[in-house]
Amino acid sequence: MAFWRMSTSDATGFKFLFSIVFIYALMSAIVYSVLHMKFISPLPSDAPLERFSEARAVEHIRVLAEEIDGRQEGRQGLKEAATYIKSQLEMVKERAGPNLRVEVEETQVDGSFSMMFLGHSISLGYRNHTNILMRISSMDSHDTDASVLMNAHYDSPVNSPGAGDCGSCVASLLELARLVVDSGWTPPRPVIFLFNGAEELFMLGSHGFMTKHKLKDTIGAFINVEASGTGSIDLVCQSGPGSWPSQVYSQAAVYPMAQSSAQDVFPVIPGDTDYRMFAEDYADIPGLDIIFLLGGYYYHTSFDTVDRIVPGSMQARGENLISVLKAFTSSSRLKVASERMDSNNDMVERAVFFDYLTFFMVYYPRRVAMVLHNIPAALFLCVPFFLYMMDPRAHPLLSIFWAFLKGVVNHFAGILLGVIFPVLFAVIRLFFAYPMSWFAHSYLAFLMFIPCSFFGLLIPRAISDRVSHSQSVSSKKIMKVEPSDEARFWGAFGFYAFATSAYFFAGLNGGFMTFVICISMLLGWIAFCMSVKSYGYNSIKSPMFYVIPLVPCLLYALYFGGILALFLIEKMGMMGAIPPPYGYYLADVAVAAVIGIVTGLCLGPVIPICDRWLAKSSILKFLLHFSVVMLAVSSQFFPYSKDAPKRVVLQHTFISAGGNEITGSSYDLAVIDSNSMEFIFKHAPEVAEELHAGPSFSLANAEASPQEAWLALFPISCVVTTNGRFSAKANNISERYSQFPHLQTHKPQTTFKNGTRRVHLELSLGSLEEIWVTVLNITGPLSGWSFADGKPPAPELPQGGPPSYILRLSGNSGENWNFWLEASSEEEVRVDVAVLDQRLDEKTIHLKGLFPKWSDVIAYTSFLSTYFF
Repeated sequence: MAFWRMSTSDATGFKFLFSIVFIYALMSAIVYSVLHMKFISPLPSDAPLERFSEARAVEHIRVLAEEIDGRQEGRQGLKEAATYIKSQLEMVKERAGPNLRVEVEETQVDGSFSMMFLGHSISLGYRNHTNILMRISSMDSHDTDASVLMNAHYDSPVNSPGAGDCGSCVASLLELARLVVDSGWTPPRPVIFLFNGAEELFMLGSHGFMTKHKLKDTIGAFINVEASGTGSIDLVCQSGPGSWPSQVYSQAAVYPMAQSSAQDVFPVIPGDTDYRMFAEDYADIPGLDIIFLLGGYYYHTSFDTVDRIVPGSMQARGENLISVLKAFTSSSRLKVASERMDSNNDMVERAVFFDYLTFFMVYYPRRVAMVLHNIPAALFLCVPFFLYMMDPRAHPLLSIFWAFLKGVVNHFAGILLGVIFPVLFAVIRLFFAYPMSWFAHSYLAFLMFIPCSFFGLLIPRAISDRVSHSQSVSSKKIMKVEPSDEARFWGAFGFYAFATSAYFFAGLNGGFMTFVICISMLLGWIAFCMSVKSYGYNSIKSPMFYVIPLVPCLLYALYFGGILALFLIEKMGMMGAIPPPYGYYLADVAVAAVIGIVTGLCLGPVIPICDRWLAKSSILKFLLHFSVVMLAVSSQFFPYSKDAPKRVVLQHTFISAGGNEITGSSYDLAVIDSNSMEFIFKHAPEVAEELHAGPSFSLANAEASPQEAWLALFPISCVVTTNGRFSAKANNISERYSQFPHLQTHKPQTTFKNGTRRVHLELSLGSLEEIWVTVLNITGPLSGWSFADGKPPAPELPQGGPPSYILRLSGNSGENWNFWLEASSEEEVRVDVAVLDQRLDEKTIHLKGLFPKWSDVIAYTSFLSTYFF
């Protein structure tokens, strides 16, 4: 219907709609500026020495990520990085004044332990990983004084230059160490900077420090600096044990970026950091896990380069770190391990905290939250009594309660429909478009799913109005069938109030978002009631007076929800591929559902008052038509680009026997998002031709790689379930390697009186030169071994197969591994060995180069062999 043919009511509704859109657009622009650090002014390299300089830090990243060729375990670049870090620390030491004692050391760590990772129990053995350490203290300090640990890892994942992960972390601490010395500050307590060299191999460097270093028991607090992207929000994702670390951060951070609800979400995310070694697995040190959250498109890819670092991010991180470091070293609650054991109360209490757009931080203990977060629910239950007492003859008490309850159900239905409609539209779109067309254009996801989510939010009111109108025409009843607008407001208020209480009693650390919504809605309701008296109930000014007090809350909801949605969109490129048909829909459905939830969070508070002007058939049709148009437009966009690459795993697999014979060779190819190999072959036919896949390649008819082929990646291999195997020639591999990995007995087995037998083995890694990791899968009656204190991990239980035990070995491939396995019977023990070598032959390099520029190919060579003892 043309605008000039609209009814007055419809025209007013559209004016109100566009006013709301304008307000939200303005708030979104503010949030965008905050997330992209537009308000931060990075300091240049010639900034005063007593200030943290982003430019100086970025120069360290440039050296680590560009001048050094690869900081992966097994490559020469990792040693060069250690040498560079140590030389920089020695230069800082030389500039130290007479008030400081500065010590720099390089240590080699080794050990063995078991852990749970991605739901799998594995054991790890390692040796000769390098940690670089600097300790800065006052001249009158002692070695036993409680200290603050600053930790970062300098190794990077396979195939990645690691500018963000974690060159940015190392650079931050190098500049911070310089700042401590050059600023003239004398730390009240010692400060330890730990640069560990094996985090990507499952936190081995930090494990070595926590189990072997002489200073481990002196650590009274720590800050672990990490990166899940290339900048933007530097979020405190984990804090504890206890509330003290978050309290220190809330008081000291210059640009606070912390939300206690992150600790509720973090365990669900596939991954981990050194935080668990310091605060959970091997100690109970209070500390913070601070992570660059956005820029996840480049995380663990070859695109993680220095030019991707978000300007301002390093400056904000550096100023936060120095301020929080000073607060930790000055705190009377900084204690060594033995003193912490005597004051466990400090380790139990938790807190609720959140930052407001990095401008300031709100913090309160959980015991305060127990009162605050339950006040809205109590108020909701008291309001019906108050209304009844004001005019007992107007409505019975039970009818008021019933109206309020229907208001809660009404709002819940709107929130639910606000999620269902985007999911439904996402599924429908996939019948004529590729999955993840929004991946390289995140704004598309919002333009597609917000209007249909808004449509869902308004549906309950539209149905309610239609039912009320039809019944008022057909009946002369005095009482309305649907609750009044007042009951709608209190129903929505009750929904958020009960959500806040439920969040608290579930033992979670957040709930502040819905609590803030409740408080803001009360302020808006008061303003609305006052405006009704001045302008009347039918004036469009009245709902605007309701919206205005909600703006600070809505701005925060956009900030909170924007971080969540953007993080998810960026991570969908690496969340794993589920076999069709469900895997085809997973990414789009997940993003649609989350954007629906975020829309409900951001628009839900305004609905109970404003839906009277918005839930009109003309506006609903407009939202529906806009959604359909955006779904059609989005189908024209390509899912990937250089700024949002598709991840592909290319494994050149060799089956070896006897240490000097190759019995099989293949290319194993896997994707780790919703677009399968068919998508790649369609848009990169030269790859299909090289692999002899043919133009009619079908995943359903292709040979799938057996799961054991991906043993070298275990347990990461759980995300490469959509894969294919293609034949490949050995390409004179014997000319490149004089010896292949080989496992053999090196002395006769020992048999004990109880019937157990001990097999003594020697693992040679042959002439491979750039070994990342060696993984052993041991199947059979294993009862013990020489790793992890003699105790095997919980077994893997593959369907239809016997239990198996996983062991990962890393470090110094030039030496053989000597170990023993103990079997509880004479039954054979099977050992599958997979060695990941980062060197590629010319044929594989050529194949990798055929992939399009919008893809990131993680390529390596895997040597597989099987033995029976």
